[in-house]
Amino acid sequence: MPVRIDPSILAADFANLESELGRIRSADLVHVDVMDNHFVPNLTLGLPVVESLQRVSSLPLDLHLMISDADRWAPVYAETGAYSVTFHAEAASDVVATARKLRERGARAGLAVKPGTDIDPYLELLPEFDMLLIMTVEPGFGGQSFMPEMMPKLRRASAAVAKSGLDVWLQVDGGIAAETIEIAAEAGADTFVAGSAVFGAENAAEQITLLRELAAKHTH
Repeated sequence: MPVRIDPSILAADFANLESELGRIRSADLVHVDVMDNHFVPNLTLGLPVVESLQRVSSLPLDLHLMISDADRWAPVYAETGAYSVTFHAEAASDVVATARKLRERGARAGLAVKPGTDIDPYLELLPEFDMLLIMTVEPGFGGQSFMPEMMPKLRRASAAVAKSGLDVWLQVDGGIAAETIEIAAEAGADTFVAGSAVFGAENAAEQITLLRELAAKHTH
């Protein structure tokens, strides 16, 4: 199973995003955190910046929408040409309808759950999604500590995906670094969001390689 490393630009220099993207060319996707100061207590960037990133990024965009009213807004973000759009189960009234709209617009459909949200009710809906995002911190801010107590949830998701035979990626986001990525990989993750660990490194490319190698030891 391939390992995907998706650096989060939440940890990048916002004044130099285009040059920051150049530091992570060896990554698989660039993870873009969209926060609205309603669903989470932080405000980052919105449609205009996503559209600008789409024009200059050599990597596909992996959008993580931490915003309210995902049913309305997630399809709009998909129309920017994003490769993948992930919305939160807690912010949508109809996760299946929203996921289908994303696919109709050419984006992979991702579903995210907060640490306190049970993943089990959504595992019956796996055919509707291309990725599940198990948050390993509370969404809203970068630089938080990894929550190992989320690993049983990740294992249940991994078992359900394996049983289904579907090509559903399992992403983790929050506190992913050299010290934690093996824990998440062993529990079944194959797609890893790393912010500070990559953009805080002197050589981002070397850090991406290290994270990929560490995770590859444990992928199922």
